[in-house]
Amino acid sequence: MLAMVLQKVRTALELMELPDPQPGPGEIRVKVAACGVCRTDLHVIDGELPDSPLPVIPGHEIIGRIDVLGDGVMGFSVGERVGIPWLAQTCGVCPYCCEGRENLCDHPRYTGYTRDGGFAEKVVADARFVLPLGEVGSDVGLAPLLCAGLIGWRSLGMAGIGKKLGLYGFGASAHIVAQVAKRQGRSVYAFTRPGDLAGQAFARLLDVEWTGGSDEEPPVPLDAAILFAPVGDLVPLALKAVRKGGRVVCAGIHMSDIPRFPYRLLWEERQILSVANLTRRDGKEFLPKAMEMQVVAETTAYPLTKANQALDDLRHGRFQGAAVLVP
Repeated sequence: MLAMVLQKVRTALELMELPDPQPGPGEIRVKVAACGVCRTDLHVIDGELPDSPLPVIPGHEIIGRIDVLGDGVMGFSVGERVGIPWLAQTCGVCPYCCEGRENLCDHPRYTGYTRDGGFAEKVVADARFVLPLGEVGSDVGLAPLLCAGLIGWRSLGMAGIGKKLGLYGFGASAHIVAQVAKRQGRSVYAFTRPGDLAGQAFARLLDVEWTGGSDEEPPVPLDAAILFAPVGDLVPLALKAVRKGGRVVCAGIHMSDIPRFPYRLLWEERQILSVANLTRRDGKEFLPKAMEMQVVAETTAYPLTKANQALDDLRHGRFQGAAVLVP
C-alpha cells in the first residue's frame, strides 16, 4: 500500500510503499476511502504531543470499508462501511475505564499518533473501537465528523445548556458545532482571527447571530464559549465574554500557555474546562444525530499524495471547513 509517513517530527511526510498491514485477533483491516486532516495531526507532526513513536502514519478521521476480519471479530462484515476515530484502544482496567470514563484511560492508544492511522490506502483497527456508519452520506463529507464533529459534540455537552454560545476559531469543529447548536435552538457567536473577513463571511453563511474577531467583545454576555483555536491568549478574552456562572471550554488536545489574568475574570463562579479525547459513546450518540440534523461538513478534498499540501493549507487557514485526503 501507499502511505504518507512521519519519520521525524517537524519534517514533511514521506510517500512510501509499505506491506499491507495484517489484522490480528480482534482487529479489522479497512480500505480507506477518505481521511480527514485535523489540527491534531499538526500537533503530532510538530512534536507538540509527548512520546510519539516514530515512524507513524498520521490520520484519525477515517472512513472506509472492511476488507479483512481478524480472528474472533463479531458484528462486522467484509464490505461494511465504518469509521475509525482518534481513540484506538483503552486498557479497560484502570480506574477511569472502570468508571466509564475511557477518554481518560491511563494506558490508551490513539489512531494516527500511537498507532498507524489513515493517511494510507489501508489501516488496521481494534474492532471494539470502530464505528458502524451505514450508507447515508458521502465518504468525504463524513470524515470530519469522526473528530472535528465528535470533539465538538463533547465540547458542546460540557458547555452546558446555555442559549448564547461563543465559538473561538471557526474551522472544522466550529462549523459543525454551529449547525448542531442552531438546531438545538441556541444562538451562535463566531470569533475568527482578527481581520479574517473570509472566515467571518463563512460563519455568516451558517446563519450565526454575530461574528467578529477574537479581539472583539460580543454584543451580549455569553452563557458559554468553546475554544477550538489552540491559543492560550484566548482564555482570558473568553472569560471576559461570558456571564456570571458561565463556562469556557478548551477543546484542543494542545494549547499554547494561558497567560496570567486577573482573578476578577474568573470570579462569580465562571469555570474553565478542558475536553480530553472522546468515548465510543460519543460516537454512538453524535453520528445518528448528525444525520438526523442533516449536518453538512464543508470540505476540500486532496489526493493522498498531497497530504503535505493539505497540512500546510490547514496551518495557514487557506480553506474553510475541513480538508480530507482521498487515496
